[in-house]
Amino acid sequence: MTSATLLTPARTSSRPDGLASSRQSMRTDQRAYVRALIVLDTAVLAVAVLVGYAARFGESAPRETVPYVLVAPGLVLAWLVSLKVLRCYDDRVIGYGADEYRRVSMASLRLAGATAIAGYVADVGVSRGFLAISFAVGTIGLEAARFAARKRLHRARSRGAGWSRRVLVVGDTAHVLELVHTLRREPYAGYQVVGACIPDALLAPVAQRLGDVPVVGSFRGIPEAAASIGADTVAVTASGELTATRLRRLGWQLEGTGIDLVLAPALTDVAGPRIHTRPVAGLPLIHVEAPEFRGARKLVKGLVDRSVSLMALALLLPLLAFIALAVKLDSRGPVLFRQIRVGQGGQEFGVYKFRTMVVNADRLLAELATANETDGLMFKMRDDPRITRVGRLLRKWSLDELPQLVNVLLGQMSLVGPRPPLPSEVARYDGDVARRLLVKPGMTGLWQVSGRSDLSWEDGIRLDLYYVENWSLAADLTILWKTFGAVLNSRGAY
Repeated sequence: MTSATLLTPARTSSRPDGLASSRQSMRTDQRAYVRALIVLDTAVLAVAVLVGYAARFGESAPRETVPYVLVAPGLVLAWLVSLKVLRCYDDRVIGYGADEYRRVSMASLRLAGATAIAGYVADVGVSRGFLAISFAVGTIGLEAARFAARKRLHRARSRGAGWSRRVLVVGDTAHVLELVHTLRREPYAGYQVVGACIPDALLAPVAQRLGDVPVVGSFRGIPEAAASIGADTVAVTASGELTATRLRRLGWQLEGTGIDLVLAPALTDVAGPRIHTRPVAGLPLIHVEAPEFRGARKLVKGLVDRSVSLMALALLLPLLAFIALAVKLDSRGPVLFRQIRVGQGGQEFGVYKFRTMVVNADRLLAELATANETDGLMFKMRDDPRITRVGRLLRKWSLDELPQLVNVLLGQMSLVGPRPPLPSEVARYDGDVARRLLVKPGMTGLWQVSGRSDLSWEDGIRLDLYYVENWSLAADLTILWKTFGAVLNSRGAY
């Protein structure tokens, strides 16, 4: 099938009404979100300053002659200015990605450093304890407030509401479809595709659609096409006809229109820390670092895994004993279930879980094969009759996996990593999927915080491979944090 056959006639070629108002509505929502952030930040900083004052001086008035009634509002105002200067309210940053949190922390740290230097040089007697407590509480509060505001925005975007960018995708048909699929896979990122421009050779005299995306023009009239559908962002993906000269001219044409230009290279599923842009002879060459599968960071990861698992086992010992007793009293059979799984480098090991099924579950699997509710190589069934009463509760809250802390302590697993596969699954792996075995399997991972059993086999593999290629200690901490939310919400647990 050629790329041209992906095009279908549109039902209508008339220009939709209200596009200008749609774009204006998006901008209004965006400005409202920024204003809400400013108000939220101001409230957080005011509370932080009050906490700093109360913690330092209590109910007694400070002995210093410094007028804190002026210092406190001045500190809040300077903090807000610092956030503004470091572009913490930039619509390209807020709402998605780690850059927003990084800039908020940097603005707070820079202001703290500047305040300390200014106080030392000017010999101002402002209490260092007051400043230290205020900056600590304020920084943590700002990050927490941004996180809460972002989660609310993400929920609105997932419902089709909330502030999002209206995107015109430009490129070859195959790459346009791939980019559209990628953007729609994560609607909470805030990129709403409203149209596409394709090469002139594929443009027909009748209105067309690329999937369900209307084709609104060719490469000759990209700015006009963006304006006609109320787009505020032009996303350019790969195409042989979009030369460097044409892209440069497109950037000139979009100047002063309020429409942003973004480039989406064919390079996908590579995290930012591995990508470095290096200008060479006027060309922004993208250098992609190789994945890191050994070295100092791996040693640190292993040390953290074993230390945390040891402490967790010690703290959770009463809970583990209670669960073991409940499993024993609920149904006949052993408390623990040991199953052979495949780990790093293809090495097999026995993974431990609390038993959640009847003792003859493996023999009953053949009878339930036709009831499989997932694709790929895994078997998942929402109402699996093999699961015991206690087992259903344990699975709902992922408590059945707590014994895997022993596997982590033994170095067979990691706290974060791909799902440990069965030998029968590995036997059917192709070359790409086999890359999951380059790292240790994990108790949790991107698959778990992204939906677990609700994910398709293809999406689960994609997330596992993304982790393998782009793992980092910071990402591990983020996944562990998100795991608690996924467990509490019982997303995809059955």
